[in-house]
Amino acid sequence: MRQKNQIKLNSGTGAEGEAQGAAVRETEASAAKASLERPAVAGSSMEAVVERENLKKALAQVKRNKGAPGIDGMTVENLGLYLKKHWLTIRAQLLEGTYKPKPVRRVEIPKASGGLRPLGIPTVLDRLIQQAMMQVLQADWDGTFSETSFGFRPGRSAHQAVERAQAYIASGHAVVVDIDLEKFFDRVNHDILMGLVAKRVTDKRLLKLIRGFLNAGVMEGGLVSSTEEGMPQGGPLAP
Repeated sequence: MRQKNQIKLNSGTGAEGEAQGAAVRETEASAAKASLERPAVAGSSMEAVVERENLKKALAQVKRNKGAPGIDGMTVENLGLYLKKHWLTIRAQLLEGTYKPKPVRRVEIPKASGGLRPLGIPTVLDRLIQQAMMQVLQADWDGTFSETSFGFRPGRSAHQAVERAQAYIASGHAVVVDIDLEKFFDRVNHDILMGLVAKRVTDKRLLKLIRGFLNAGVMEGGLVSSTEEGMPQGGPLAP
């Protein structure tokens, strides 16, 4: 229905109509391409997450991102030394499906539109594991996403989305719709989310660990509270 209305709104005559028609055909092609999206082959595995090169890449990214310590106080600078002493144990826990993430540290930052945005800062070790997981999942999933999707994807940005909107306007389209789901991250239903992830991931260790990150809890004012819904914004895996 949305595509039909878009075509109706942008129909025209003459040169302008031709430009609009070309834009409509591009939109139709994009819509057809998007309809071919499908779940990726369920090939992601914990073995791929803990693979040496994947971990080296994840560690380098965590160091580049820097960031504040989590609830254990460990800094990014101390992570390398900690891994030298404890990685074999951590790796075994990940492969056995027994690793337990720590609660995130809750902080609030100002929003550009006013008010405060809650962030959950994982420990640097959990950030490393999340980054390693994200790299594996992203490699499997990114190619199945819509060509017109720009959010939280490698090599894509909000600036590119704006440029695409400007190109549509230049080709004759007259309307850009901006939609936001209020407090979406705060209200994500864990069961629905995990049901969708399970359509793309068969490794039960990965599913258990993702659920563990969702349920790890939040520490605020020295007290830990459980997380029944929502997901903390601040970790590499959140997007």
